[in-house]
Amino acid sequence: MKKLLLLAFCFCLFMVSLAQSGKDTIPPQKQRDTAGIKKDTAVKIIPDTAVVTPVSDTADSTKAEKPSVIAARPDTDIPVASVAKGQVISEAEPSMQGFHKTLRNHPYFNFYGRGVKITEQLKKASRDESMFYFLAALLFYFGFIRIVFMKYLDNLNTLFFRVTMRQQQIRDQVLQSPLPSLMLNILFIISAGLFLSFVADYYNIVPGMNRWLLLFYCCTLLAVIYLGKFIILKMVGWMFNIRVAADTYIFIVFLVNKMMGIYLLPALLLMAFAKPPFLTVLITLTYVFIVILFIYRFIIAYRPVRNEIKLSRFHFFVYLCAFEIAPLLLIYKVLLIFVERSY
Repeated sequence: MKKLLLLAFCFCLFMVSLAQSGKDTIPPQKQRDTAGIKKDTAVKIIPDTAVVTPVSDTADSTKAEKPSVIAARPDTDIPVASVAKGQVISEAEPSMQGFHKTLRNHPYFNFYGRGVKITEQLKKASRDESMFYFLAALLFYFGFIRIVFMKYLDNLNTLFFRVTMRQQQIRDQVLQSPLPSLMLNILFIISAGLFLSFVADYYNIVPGMNRWLLLFYCCTLLAVIYLGKFIILKMVGWMFNIRVAADTYIFIVFLVNKMMGIYLLPALLLMAFAKPPFLTVLITLTYVFIVILFIYRFIIAYRPVRNEIKLSRFHFFVYLCAFEIAPLLLIYKVLLIFVERSY
């Protein structure tokens, strides 16, 4: 029992001595911190600002004024500076002068330089681009006919220009080629319809109408006129038993129309992009050209028709007025009335 008491007493002494030794021992980090606190100048670090207020030395009995130190922020390399007592340094706030200085010294934009005047013109919508492609397609269409049916076009030119060569044999060769004849008739309808649309647009007959819709109407009008003329001439030839004269006159009419459709192409190319002064001259010259072709058609049609039937010049003139000129004037009048009602 005495031995147990002795062991317990020894253990208590050991624990007391161990606790006393722990109090006397100071970690190295705490020693460094304590040493820093005991310095003559105390430093107060503020995380968000670089301003340190002066702190007097408590250990100095004379309480002399000593400068405080601006400590560097942990995330910057700003050098330490010293300020006098009572002076407070704050972060620089943005000012209007600094803003203007920044704009003046901008490396890419000259905010305070002399203004440069830039003139801009309003882009106007043009219809020339679509018309250009349309005319290019029309020329390609004629070029295809010229390459594929070259012999047919040579015979057509022979019958049109050489009066003495208008023989039945060449005419029969031309009549035996219905496909190129149909394609050239389509070319005439499109070319003449495009010319009429240019004229209607120039004289402002149908203001505000779309160009392509106007072209469609003109082409349809020409197709109806010449299809009706073809049917009427065929019926007259059958009724009065003058089929040969009617077929001859039909052949000459469509022969001149085919040549007119070809020779209108250069005029259409110029009229599509010409200005008003030059456009007036072009339209006038085209009028003269078309009138010459019509007169030439009447001249070359009179002789073969007269050889088939006994027809005087007066009766032929009456026919021209009744079946050539009057229908055109009537259709023109009806078209004007229709346009006026539409607008």
